[in-house]
Amino acid sequence: MQPLLNEGKPFLKWVGGKSQLLSEIRKRYPATIDRYCEPFIGGGAVFFDIMAHYPIKNAYISDRNATLINTYRVVQKEVEQLISALSEIHEAYIKLDHGSRKVYYNGVREQFNTQRLDGIESAALFIFLNKTCFNGLFRVNKSGLFNVPMGAYKNPLICDSKTLRQASSLLQDTEIHCGDYADSLSFIDEKTFVYIDPPYRPLTKTSSFTSYNESCFDDDEQRRLADFIDTIDKIGCKVVLSNSDPKNVDANDSFFDDLYRKLTIARIPAKRMVNRNASDRGSINELLILNRG
Repeated sequence: MQPLLNEGKPFLKWVGGKSQLLSEIRKRYPATIDRYCEPFIGGGAVFFDIMAHYPIKNAYISDRNATLINTYRVVQKEVEQLISALSEIHEAYIKLDHGSRKVYYNGVREQFNTQRLDGIESAALFIFLNKTCFNGLFRVNKSGLFNVPMGAYKNPLICDSKTLRQASSLLQDTEIHCGDYADSLSFIDEKTFVYIDPPYRPLTKTSSFTSYNESCFDDDEQRRLADFIDTIDKIGCKVVLSNSDPKNVDANDSFFDDLYRKLTIARIPAKRMVNRNASDRGSINELLILNRG
């Protein structure tokens, strides 16, 4: 990697975020990167790390979550107005007692769900909910309504102006797209490094968490993604894919071993960060799947 150009880290909490696995993912970066694509951007830990360490000439990020993509666009183009809006929310929220905070939080969640805002106001409410909800979850029901309860944070950092400004700097000249990951095909060429972090295949029926939007990312979607990776592999680009390892719970479950049998599969220790039972938050393996060494 090149010397640090700027500190790069996510401005959002995100379930499945890659901050804790970044050291392992870095080992799979190409020696040089000047063109980068991340079509499931989420919290963007890998994106911000790469943008901070490599002289990227062209970058493309996308997601089907329209609220998330709106927030990235606002951070990119209107970060000072966003910081001002978040500062006002912080001042109003932080002085309240627990009961009043819950009322405030539920009111913001209702506004977020019913008014279908866009632009700066939507981004500010989204970041507020992200910083104050339970474990930073973004979860919606089948109607697409955000339904996560308030978390128990005494002093949440609702307006992290330093990180937001750094993120805005690193997002400049990045193409930000709202849509299916397959839309990125028009951007990808043989010189592109592509990192793919889709909704993980659940290890058990009760551990399923694929509700980043109202769509379901089931096994058929995992197979469609594998076909997409086969397509871009033939273009000649370097691809790294993350996913869960079903062998954590069933040694005979070879779903990904079979699906990606032509690629290289590495099993990486990781900590399960979100679970209702603290005793179940332990080390498991996750998969890093590479089309080239």
